[in-house]
Amino acid sequence: MEHEINILNSISVTQMKYQTRIERLEQLSEQERTRIKEVTETFPFRSNDYYLSLINWDDPDDPIRKIIIPNSHELEKWGRLDPSDEESYTIIPGLEHKYHSTALLLISNVCEGICRYCFRKRVFIDTQRTYLHDPAAAMQYITEHKEITNVLLSGGDPFALETSKLENIIRQLREIEHVQIIRIGTKMPAFNPYRIIEDPALLEMISKYTTEQKKIYIMTHFDHPRELTDVAVKGVNLLQKAGALMANQTPLIKGVNSNPEVLAELLGKLSFVGAVPYYIFQCRPAIGNKAYTIPIEKGYEIVEQAKSLVSGLAKRARYTMSHATGKIEILGKTKEFVYFKYHRAADDQDSGRFLVFKSNPNAYWFDDYDEVVRDYPINLPYRAYGPE
Repeated sequence: MEHEINILNSISVTQMKYQTRIERLEQLSEQERTRIKEVTETFPFRSNDYYLSLINWDDPDDPIRKIIIPNSHELEKWGRLDPSDEESYTIIPGLEHKYHSTALLLISNVCEGICRYCFRKRVFIDTQRTYLHDPAAAMQYITEHKEITNVLLSGGDPFALETSKLENIIRQLREIEHVQIIRIGTKMPAFNPYRIIEDPALLEMISKYTTEQKKIYIMTHFDHPRELTDVAVKGVNLLQKAGALMANQTPLIKGVNSNPEVLAELLGKLSFVGAVPYYIFQCRPAIGNKAYTIPIEKGYEIVEQAKSLVSGLAKRARYTMSHATGKIEILGKTKEFVYFKYHRAADDQDSGRFLVFKSNPNAYWFDDYDEVVRDYPINLPYRAYGPE
């Protein structure tokens, strides 16, 4: 019989309880709490009672459990703290400018819950070097760089901020004429949809600053179809009614959405509710992430099998890596070769660059490929938007 999830349908934001100490999680055995407490001394734990209510505690392999509950495998020596070299694109703490037309602002160092596979663990470990402390300097930089048409708000989770603080940032961005799109990357609709449902000021703010000519995009982060509860879908719908456009990003996570049928169900449900599947990311080689990661070529097979089960509207997500040099799309594979293309490059000259490598079934990241067979650079004659 399918497990019936005990979702807290009557809870309110003011009643929401949070857990940051694993030893107080009564659903775990004393032995389990003792075993994984060591993990939390290195990588913090945080969740709330709504999200914990989605877990089937009788199933040790429950996918929601894997997303939020620490695992002793996180202490395995593997990966880097900054796997995509974001620091090399950092202008001031909390402001990154990697792609020509896009700036990234890390405006929060708090998430409603901390995903165990998080690639930006440094936000919770070294907040002074990553979190935006000087919004005025960031706005000045964006104002002076007229090629920036997109600003992505991330962190941490921007929706973890008070609405007034978030609005202050969005208001300033809207005063910069060349900023057309504001993107908000958030897992709040999955972690705590009541943050959206019970805050009319948040919805009013979205409605105020998303206009006919300049849209606000909400980049949701649903990893598993069970996260799309009725209240989560209600939160998505309220954001849509406020005028936001929705798109979803998920990493491919071992034991969570690495089954093609499960991934297909997620893609399908996202298309049904209008949170467009946008990216399926190769899980980044961040410290602590080995247990959540799948080899690239196996991942490609999973993604393609999932896409074969859904309609065109559900299969628009690109399977990509957020590499230090850009977003690299995994296009295809044969028994001998694997094919990549730069979907978005840090260096404009690499945009569209097509690469063929010898197959490496044990590759988890682009850097694991070293036998290049073909390299087709594309020299763009001009930049479509913005000055040289």
